Amino acid sequence: MHIIKVIFKWMLLLLLLAGATACMKWDYGNEESFHLSRRGLFITNEGNFQYGNATLSYYDPDNKTVENELFYRANAMKLGDVAQSMTIRDGIGWIVVNNSHVIFAIDIETGKEIGRITNLTSPRYMHFLSDEKAYVTQIWDNKIFIVNPSTFEITGYIQCPNMTMEQGSTEQMVQYGRYVYVNCWSYQNRILKIDTTTDSVVDELVVGIQPTSLVIDKNNKLWSVTDGGYQGSPYGYEAPSLYKIDAERFKIEKQFQFKLGDAPSEVQLNGTKDKLYWINDDIWEMDINAVEMPSEPFLHARGTIYYGLTVDPVNGDVYIADAIDYQQQGMVLRYSSDGKELDRFYVGIIPGAFCWK
Repeated sequence: MHIIKVIFKWMLLLLLLAGATACMKWDYGNEESFHLSRRGLFITNEGNFQYGNATLSYYDPDNKTVENELFYRANAMKLGDVAQSMTIRDGIGWIVVNNSHVIFAIDIETGKEIGRITNLTSPRYMHFLSDEKAYVTQIWDNKIFIVNPSTFEITGYIQCPNMTMEQGSTEQMVQYGRYVYVNCWSYQNRILKIDTTTDSVVDELVVGIQPTSLVIDKNNKLWSVTDGGYQGSPYGYEAPSLYKIDAERFKIEKQFQFKLGDAPSEVQLNGTKDKLYWINDDIWEMDINAVEMPSEPFLHARGTIYYGLTVDPVNGDVYIADAIDYQQQGMVLRYSSDGKELDRFYVGIIPGAFCWK
């Protein structure tokens, strides 16, 4: 199924470029009241591109209950087009909606909107530096936006070197000291190092073609996986790799290589940040001190499309987003840390990202 996933992602990217000026259509309904559980999991469901059917789901792991269409039901308004990611800070959830060019701020107890950041190009991920400053990465833009979350305003930009608007792509962010690291995915092969005191790129590290994920473990090692591009890509096509990078020296420590045609993605860490998980058709698990990749997967694929992944930071349960066919409601599968299935539940169309409350 990895070939289907790669083709789908590239079709989506081409459509994003063609529809960069797409507008959001607000669809109003009736508001409902919620009081969400103390601990739980938000799921952003991308929806179909240009259909405006992105949704937000919430799962209570203790009671095994799910609330779908949460944003719409709490606010009587559709979430928009392509829900990309979500992050939480101080009781506020920030939902990045890529093709609607907006980030919604919601109360994580009620799901109610409390503000929004608009006029973004094509936002992907948000990283907080303080209550008054955050970075927002973009696709199809050679700038990272600087925003003030307290006023919901764009306050500046970080210019990314050697990047055009057409091939601009900045993605996930992690922080070590005063530096933020960001992977550049679409038609790129770099990880950028940003000095947060000057809001400028001060270094870059070349890796393989198209790094898709970025995390930092308990030993301050960065981990990124590349997808290798695709056959016929003008940027190139190669075997993907998993990279271990020392954050202090900003140097590659080890490269684990996959087979040509593999499509690894969604690198995640457990709560203690000493185990890695990723998707490559199957679900794979590896200790951060391993000297070679595992020979057998943690969980085998079941003839479907694994699209998203997260690990419960408290108990180590593994959650997998199954896009099924990219058209119907997706499903989330929950497994224990030893691979036993604990639950499965339907969410929205194309569940892609998770955020723990």
